[in-house]
Amino acid sequence: MSLIIGNWKMHGLKDALGEARAISGGAAMLPEDKHQLVICPPYTLLAMMAEALMETNVLIGGQDCHPSPSGAHTGRISAEMVADCGATYCIIGHSECRDELGDDDELLSRKVEGALRAGLVPIFCVGESLEIRETGHAETFVNGQLDVVAKIADRVIVAYEPIWAIGTGKVPTVEDIAAMHAMMRERLGGSTPLLYGGSVKPGNAAEILAVENVNGALVGGASLKAEDFLGIAQAAS
Repeated sequence: MSLIIGNWKMHGLKDALGEARAISGGAAMLPEDKHQLVICPPYTLLAMMAEALMETNVLIGGQDCHPSPSGAHTGRISAEMVADCGATYCIIGHSECRDELGDDDELLSRKVEGALRAGLVPIFCVGESLEIRETGHAETFVNGQLDVVAKIADRVIVAYEPIWAIGTGKVPTVEDIAAMHAMMRERLGGSTPLLYGGSVKPGNAAEILAVENVNGALVGGASLKAEDFLGIAQAAS
């Protein structure tokens, strides 16, 4: 089964629920045994979207979580709160959070533990910068990032998102994606779903999703429109 996850990032007001309903309507036409669609909206839409998509085959996820279940952490949201909104998944370690929030391995490990504590499935993101890619050490770098989840690999999803491909329209070669995913499969074993993310679109999704050890996609901008997001899901058929 292909897991197609949409990360809406900081996009979406209440009227975006219509787009989510359109996604769920289209998802109902897809073979249930081949696809699982997930939308990770901003926190402000989590509960509303979970209610709007209740009893559909589209699930909801958070975009991040605080490692503590509660406390004096103004402006933050715990994994328990994410789950209480109706989410099943939670993205952890996205490069934008690593960059803007300063998430390091120690904090990310605690966030993963927090997500599991709350009954969420962590979607753990890894990926290298263009500078690291050009030095030829991309696989070594990503392998190091996997240290955070290597011992609990059967309880997480891992998404490889080369930082230089996020929102740029640039995509690694099929060979590069295959090599990275082969390394991750060897490191983590056979039960961990491995996703690719970074400028995934309907036009390139079929080629990417056909790569060995690619079990789905983490989609950014293309997940904001039902037509594009469903087009990516259809490409996984």
